[in-house]
Parts: sequence; structure tokens; C-alpha cells
Amino acid sequence: MRAIIEVNELRKRFGPAVALDRLDLEVERGEIVSVLGPNGAGKSTLLRIVGTIVLPDEGTVSVSGVDAVADPAAARRQLGLMIGDERSFYWRMSGRRNLAFFAALHGMRRRAAATRADELLDLVGLSNTADRPVRGYSSGMRVRLSLARALLADPPLLLLDEPTQNLDPLAASGFRDTAIRLARDRGAGILIATHDLHEAVAISTRVAVISAGRIVFEEDASGMDAERLEAVFLAAVQASTDGQLNPVQA
Repeated sequence: MRAIIEVNELRKRFGPAVALDRLDLEVERGEIVSVLGPNGAGKSTLLRIVGTIVLPDEGTVSVSGVDAVADPAAARRQLGLMIGDERSFYWRMSGRRNLAFFAALHGMRRRAAATRADELLDLVGLSNTADRPVRGYSSGMRVRLSLARALLADPPLLLLDEPTQNLDPLAASGFRDTAIRLARDRGAGILIATHDLHEAVAISTRVAVISAGRIVFEEDASGMDAERLEAVFLAAVQASTDGQLNPVQA
């Protein structure tokens, strides 16, 4: 079975700065892959290219077998994108009305949109606050609403950029539990960009470290703890900045 994400020889520059440098990555269905790296390493750029927000300079991106560069509209139907610090909700509208509105943009009829909104509000634990204006939501509630919006079309792929950076530990734990259920029960492939080493080992089936636009370390996360991940993370980033481009073993 083909991977849900296949990225090959991906390159992206922003002026003189190299964001991605011939990066390769695959994500299978039911897998949760966490991508870690220092600021400016290329994590968010990778997610935005896979999510068809940014065009690569070179390389190929396949989402569920769809060429995301040649046919971004078809690729977008296969994925849900959640970007940290979400600002595109309508703050005076309730969570329920926001979801129904975005469901309509996916082509759902009113009754189907309302039903889907209710299902997702229940899934992310917002049923009791569904009719409150979003401007009154806490940071954790807005993150959960963003996840619900990403799930509207029940996509086989989720792209999550720093999803828990503004959450308290309890809300972050709840979010991780939801993501794990989506991968386990629905077979969704999930690609997460994060700085949180503890989150990466708690949620991931595989971790990858990006430095200077390349994958410099990649490994199955089973049995890995945050202490070991920190050690290989620091070693991999140091090796890449010293010009040693081979993956680091630890």
C-alpha cells in the first residue's frame, strides 16, 4: 500500500535562505510522525508545502497518490491542516456555527453540515460550549475547535503545526489522546511539527529530526524516552551544522 505522504528531493528557498534541502519523508496510514528541529529548520515549511499552502522550488509531493504540486485542489481534499495560533475563526460566532460554516465550504448541505459539526464537537469535547462565541474560548478550546475543523471532511491525513504550544498540560494530554485515537481507530496518517520532546515520544510511532532543511535523524519511537530523544536530537543537529550529513546513531 502506498504511503499517504511521499516527499522526494524537496527543496525550498526564501531569498538566500534555504528552508528545505532535498528532503525525503514518507508517512503511512495509521502512523503518527513527529518532526522536530530548531527554529528555522524547515518544519513548518514542510507542513505548508504538503498542505499546498506553499509551492516547492523542486521535488515531488504525493498525498494519497495525488500529486500535490500539479493538482493542489485534489490533494487538499485528502488532508486536514491545523496551524498553531489559529486566527481564521469568526470570533462573534459560536463554535457550532463556525464549524457549520466551514462545513458548507466543503460542499456539505445544511443538515449534513450541522450533523457533522455536532459529531466533531462531541469528539473534541466541546459539546457543552458549542453555542458560546469563539471569542470567549480559552486557548485550549480554540485548539480543539481547530482540530474539529481539520476533521470536517474526515480526511485520511492530518497536518498539525505546533498544535499544543499554547495549551496547559491537561489540555495538551487530552489533545494527544484524541490524535492517537484518530490514528488507531480511523487509520489517519498524522504529521506533527513540534518542539516538545515529551510530546513527541508520547504520541509518535516515529520521530524525525530536521536541521538545515534535511532529515538528519529518523527512528521508530517505540521504547524511546524523552532523555534519549534529547540526546539524539542535539547530536543530530550538531552533526548537521558541523557539515556531517549522515544520520546520527545513538
